[in-house]
Amino acid sequence: MRYTNAPERRAHLERRIVSDGYLSSIAAAQELGVSEMTVRRDLRMLEEQGAVRRVAGGATVISGGLPFEGRDAIGAVQKRAIAELAAAEALTAEMVALDAGTTVAALVPLLGDTTVVTHSMPVIEALSRVGSARLIAAGGHYQPDTRSFAGPLTEETLRGVRCDVAFLSATAVGPDGLWGTNALDAAIKRVLAQQSARVVLLADATKLTQTAAVRIAGLDIVDALITDSRADAELLAGIDAAGIEVRIAG
Repeated sequence: MRYTNAPERRAHLERRIVSDGYLSSIAAAQELGVSEMTVRRDLRMLEEQGAVRRVAGGATVISGGLPFEGRDAIGAVQKRAIAELAAAEALTAEMVALDAGTTVAALVPLLGDTTVVTHSMPVIEALSRVGSARLIAAGGHYQPDTRSFAGPLTEETLRGVRCDVAFLSATAVGPDGLWGTNALDAAIKRVLAQQSARVVLLADATKLTQTAAVRIAGLDIVDALITDSRADAELLAGIDAAGIEVRIAG
């Protein structure tokens, strides 16, 4: 893909950042067939326009509610397929932990009477609308970009529960582990993994080719990965070789 027209190129960069939460300058340059200097210049202009926020190595979404809704619309078919396959993991679970993320949030209507532990505002809102009494909500410092709570108060609440399975998300996944864009959010993911007997990572195929700035953890915290049929077979083989059960949705 190559955009020689600067406005079109910047529009593409903005869509990618809104969709994934973070985009590295190196990945963007390779994807667009331009120099990193060109990408950095584009990102600087997007930041000046208030569209994104530059960080070390790339750019991330600005604080606000739009990024989550924007991500929710991307790859909706694949996310639903992943959620449906993941729901089978929760059938025998009495208590599940739901991370913040659009793919994980798609699980909510499929969980039945399972008790849900979460710091995700969309999950809390969805369960409250149906009057669910089986909800443990972890509050704390609210983060608009992920529409979730994080920080010491959130971590303290989550350390007080034990879950049968945790469904986690990540901005980027590879042989070197799970990566995100927010240090507070990464800390919450680690706590959810520690407090759960089984950890299932929900990541559509695009996450397997992304990079992100904040390391969450190594693959050793994950028991299973559920992704979609677009995922590269070689990448999945590397993850499988690390002892992770790989399941393909769709």
